[in-house]
Amino acid sequence: MRRRLRELFEEIRTIPVYRYTALVLAAVLVAGLVVLVRTALREDRSCAAGVARPEGSDECVGVSTSGFDFGQRRLADTVRAVARENARLKAGTYVSVALYEPFTATDTDTLNDVQHELQGAYLAQYAANHDDNGETPYIRLVLANPGATGSHWERAVDRIVAMTTSSDRLRAVTGIGTSTDNNKKAVAKLTRLGVPVVGSSITADDLANGQHGKDPYPGLARVSPTNTDEARALTSFAKVAADRALLVYDKPGDPYTKTLQQAFTALLKGSPYGSWPFTPPADRSQEGSTPNTFRQITDLVCDTDAKLDTVFFAGRHTQLRQFINALGRRGCQSRKFTVLSGDEGSYLTGDSRLDTSALQHGVSVRYTALAHPDAWLKNAPATGGSARDSAELDRLLAAAKAAPVGPIGPVALDDGQSIIAYDAMQLAVHGVREATPAQRKIPPLSDVGLQWPQVKGSLRVSGASGWICLDVHGNPYDKAVPIVELTPKGTARFVKLAWPEGRPPSKECLPPA
Repeated sequence: MRRRLRELFEEIRTIPVYRYTALVLAAVLVAGLVVLVRTALREDRSCAAGVARPEGSDECVGVSTSGFDFGQRRLADTVRAVARENARLKAGTYVSVALYEPFTATDTDTLNDVQHELQGAYLAQYAANHDDNGETPYIRLVLANPGATGSHWERAVDRIVAMTTSSDRLRAVTGIGTSTDNNKKAVAKLTRLGVPVVGSSITADDLANGQHGKDPYPGLARVSPTNTDEARALTSFAKVAADRALLVYDKPGDPYTKTLQQAFTALLKGSPYGSWPFTPPADRSQEGSTPNTFRQITDLVCDTDAKLDTVFFAGRHTQLRQFINALGRRGCQSRKFTVLSGDEGSYLTGDSRLDTSALQHGVSVRYTALAHPDAWLKNAPATGGSARDSAELDRLLAAAKAAPVGPIGPVALDDGQSIIAYDAMQLAVHGVREATPAQRKIPPLSDVGLQWPQVKGSLRVSGASGWICLDVHGNPYDKAVPIVELTPKGTARFVKLAWPEGRPPSKECLPPA
């Protein structure tokens, strides 16, 4: 009896141990399976050094410090050239300059811009490292991508700021190619945190300092004229009477179109026709329903007095092309019209949807370009720029067809983007080197942006697009503005240089107080 009781006791005592052990083993197995499943499902969102895909996005954003081309085959040659140049630089001898562009853009026009600005920035980097009589620091070019629409601007900006205090020694940002709300936010944060910015093709007046006597972007410099200065130059060239013109404009507009509208409105004061709005999609690269609106506006243009012959257009390039196409199909074919617009007109030469028959039947299109390769070839003024400065870029382009400079892929200069990006990088290099104290290799970050007010007179930057003489707010003074016309074949033809002040600057190139 006792023996049986002991056996029962042992059985009862040991049952929970087996169960406990089984439960523990099961829990361990389940936990292990969970870890394995999570590991298997966790997606590696990195793309390259400094670049990753944010949650919910397939775009690789951030700042690339390697030879990463953001999946854009058209950029691959130039990116490889940048990587080769960066690789030859020795630690401690260089600073980094970030080229801020939407490298993952999907529309053709923007990608053309990005490619050309990348090529121009690289050529200026190469020239600075090889052709400047051994001046230092050397320049390392890194590529900052805020996403196709700039929606990930904060991620790119935060990475840039972190690089200013790391071994990257980032000292300036260039690019910022378009005047958009996201770019405006990026520039505001960068400059607020002390990072100098050199805008290449931004022209919006509200993405500039000096408006109403305020400097909301301390440390921002630009190489392109404001929309107001472009409009002044266009008017000095065209000499349009207000009673012979009207304005078609983007409503509600973006930073570029709003300030262009304001500039044109001031020039058309007294016009009996006022201003006629259109409303494009929020993404102005999309077609939307605006072709219908432009057909209606064209009918109204035909209703105007016969002496009206000029239409100022304040809008982006997609809508500009739609308007030209509509005007080509106008009912009043016997009347001739000239369309005048801003630098977004430079996109039209690569736009396959432009109906060139409009240009063959009484519609002329002229726009202010940021730069043009023919601007300094014939009858160039004695001041404001020179053929020699323009030829320096041509020399680099010829060398870039092969090693060691290139290859950098197909190059096109007619849209002015490579030229203006080359000049923006030249200005960034100038600021970096002028801020470098004697006996030191690297300039303090805070000193680079302080150089912009001194870029004038004999300290100007002699750019391929013309002299860059900055006022105290970092804006170019009386910068050369090429007037360009679309030919009947849809190509660009340089017409003449125009000037915001009505004439080229003096040889001193000193902005007035």
